[in-house]
Amino acid sequence: MGAAEEPGLDASIVKRIDELVAQKVEERLAQLQPKGPPSMTIIATKGTLDWAYPPFILASTGAALGWDVSVFFTFYGLNLLRRDLSALKVSPLGNPGMPMKMPFGPQWFRDIDWNIPNAVQSIVPGFESLATALMKQTIRNKGVAPVAELRAACIESGVKLVACQMTVDLFGFSPSEFIPEVSEFCGAARFLSAAQKADVSLFI
Repeated sequence: MGAAEEPGLDASIVKRIDELVAQKVEERLAQLQPKGPPSMTIIATKGTLDWAYPPFILASTGAALGWDVSVFFTFYGLNLLRRDLSALKVSPLGNPGMPMKMPFGPQWFRDIDWNIPNAVQSIVPGFESLATALMKQTIRNKGVAPVAELRAACIESGVKLVACQMTVDLFGFSPSEFIPEVSEFCGAARFLSAAQKADVSLFI
């Protein structure tokens, strides 16, 4: 027996019930409609060689899965958008995971954990350059793509690379210092409006 058939119900109540039922049905159907591909936003804040990998790996993987991906580069993360990436270095000081194992020599030598105290690292001339060279050699030995290739893969797969305009102004950068594929120079408020609607938001 429907609402219209219930005995003793006022016509206005029946009409209101029908309206509410129709509204709820429409809302539920709208929820079941596909809303398009998943989306992901990433905020990249670090500009060292080792920290360059997480945002580009995650972004390129998401794009390969058909996701709509945007990466917001702010503060030192802007270094990852510069035309020349050869200046990226590893900073072992204060990093409990560094230095890494040696990427050369016999296996027994490679297996040694080189736990060098920060106090020693800080006084050894050129230690940062040495750590960077060892990291690059490890990357080559393991067949991992260089940062430039990962960035190119992101560009080819349609990842939106967004630069923080406030940081560009703060550090005195010129837009010409960055790759032409930067899709936008904008502020945090504009990017956060996109991040609010994303299915996944990451801070790196």
